Amino acid sequence: MKHFTSWNQLHVMMFGQLSNRDSLRDLTNTIKAHFSEIYHLGFENKVTRSNLSKVNKRRELKIFKDFTYRMIDIVRKKRNSKDFEIEDHVYAFDSTTVNLCLNVFWWTKFRHTKAEVKMHTLFDIETQISTFIHITEAKLYNVNVMDVIPYETGAYYIFDVAIMI
Repeated sequence: MKHFTSWNQLHVMMFGQLSNRDSLRDLTNTIKAHFSEIYHLGFENKVTRSNLSKVNKRRELKIFKDFTYRMIDIVRKKRNSKDFEIEDHVYAFDSTTVNLCLNVFWWTKFRHTKAEVKMHTLFDIETQISTFIHITEAKLYNVNVMDVIPYETGAYYIFDVAIMI
């Protein structure tokens, strides 16, 4: 496990997400079966389910959060265009509900038979890139997340109006 770096973990988990793997077993079996074709992606020779499970449990997720926001910042600067002629930044804030398997994600229980989380996203209108992502339990309304948004002085923010029943 000491040789299973954060960079390798990121590669493996991104591959699992992009190839629509259902479990760590499915992911590691796919890597093993196709290793001769995907070794150039930077995977270590032995990606085992137990090692992947251990690093997913033990490794601090802040490194991936910081890396994500660093990449977002780089892409935003590259995507900056003058199509939208307002001097300051304009952001749209909305959320989407993500359905999950209740057996695996028991801590996200939404209803008796359903597991869900809500992903609240701040979207930069000019660069068309998300700048802030906050994941909460599914029943939390957007208005309850507004306090954690990293606001910029002089920027414009667009919020949708949700009807709370």
